[in-house]
Amino acid sequence: MRHTLTIDDRTLSYLDFGGPGRPLLALHGGMSEGLAFAGLAEALGDEWRVIAPDQRGHGDSDRAPDYSRAGYVADAVALLDHLGLDAPVALLGYSLGGLNAVHLAAAHPDRISALVDIDGAVEVHPAGGAWMDFLKGMRYSAPTREELLAAAGPIGSQFVAQALRPLPEGGWRLPFHPQDMLDSVEACRGDHWDAWLGSTCPAVLVHGVRSTSLPQAQADAMVSRRPGTSYTPLEGDHFVPFTDPAGVHGAVAKFLATL
Repeated sequence: MRHTLTIDDRTLSYLDFGGPGRPLLALHGGMSEGLAFAGLAEALGDEWRVIAPDQRGHGDSDRAPDYSRAGYVADAVALLDHLGLDAPVALLGYSLGGLNAVHLAAAHPDRISALVDIDGAVEVHPAGGAWMDFLKGMRYSAPTREELLAAAGPIGSQFVAQALRPLPEGGWRLPFHPQDMLDSVEACRGDHWDAWLGSTCPAVLVHGVRSTSLPQAQADAMVSRRPGTSYTPLEGDHFVPFTDPAGVHGAVAKFLATL
């Protein structure tokens, strides 16, 4: 079910897939939303209660004044507090969500019992290219759904076709603001090794072996340098949760079963 809470006059929307299982906080990637974990919640069944927020600036959550790691982490902690989850919970993140999860686990080790990082790098040096160009050229809203999809282009429409939101006053909007996503990408820039090495809970790195976002050498170093970290390679690129959902779901379930 979808719920909301208010943080500093902002609405944070989240999905709680329910069930009697142990809580798993799941943080989606950039330009995505909590609904991306519906398949994972179904695959895990009653063993795990998946809680998936629309992170700030995504989906049904309001835009925020900044997209720093501190901001994302503060939202996640506020959600845990709101749900009364004082005992440590398992934590999963993909891409942007993976980096946010790494920082959450390091900043609040008493709140996190296990960490699943799906293709989230700890050395982030975003460059230009097609993704940045298409974000810079995207429209946030349009009078009709068809017009907004046409403006998104073939790359953008793959990610937003099922996620467009109707505006109260009429028209349609993207599930994110393009400028917010550019700001969020830029805010990820840098070396995050201290955060990766700053937690000691059991962890797994689920890696798309053809990912250009997380090169093999960096993935190997992440596993070797952090004690208690296992490695699950999957054939695919950075978008492996969408191209091989069964593989990702199986990898996550296998790791969680060891806890």
